[in-house]
Amino acid sequence: MKFRQRILLVALTIGFVTLSHSQRRSYDIKNGFAIGGGLTQFDINTDNFETKSGNGWMVHATATADLPHKWYNISYGMQLSQNTIEISGRQQATVLADEAIEYKLFTAQVALLMHIKPFQDHFTIDIGPMLQYNSKLELENDEQETYFINNYDALLAEDISDISQFNINGAIGATLGFGHFKLRAQYIYGFTNILDKLNDQDFANGLEKFEGNQSMLVFTALITF
Repeated sequence: MKFRQRILLVALTIGFVTLSHSQRRSYDIKNGFAIGGGLTQFDINTDNFETKSGNGWMVHATATADLPHKWYNISYGMQLSQNTIEISGRQQATVLADEAIEYKLFTAQVALLMHIKPFQDHFTIDIGPMLQYNSKLELENDEQETYFINNYDALLAEDISDISQFNINGAIGATLGFGHFKLRAQYIYGFTNILDKLNDQDFANGLEKFEGNQSMLVFTALITF
């Protein structure tokens, strides 16, 4: 009887030790925060207008979940920017010309990004989706309201201001840095048609469909905490 009890005790002990060593190791998730700002270059890829990319600025704040046992981190945050773009136009309908009509556009983007870590935290590849709210296209010079948009006979500069204000984007880029200072380059592409709302306007009757996807380059400096 005592022999059986000893065998049972040994079996339970071995099972307990085996279970203890087979349990997965726990890791601490480190949360961080980053603020930064930088420069943008904005354009709309479209066949409807002749455009030229313009420069702007951006500020953003990001919260990061650092996963030491994973090959990636996760961050979410908001980016605010003001951008410019030039569209080719002319002052008079009957005169051939190529004058730059400059617009500005304010955007607010909410991003959820995955940061792939090929070299720990010193270099990451950043990719993920964005939700964007943007303003209407606003003329920098109100005197150009009655300018005509090139490629059209009667389309005015003020007519194309009411673009789609909710859009879905994708972002890809890279972050490089040491310690609390990092540099980030990012390319943002609009998956949705930012000109789609123009198709609902009265002047769109009889015209080809307006289609365009935004394109934005962002270069920022970050301070992490």
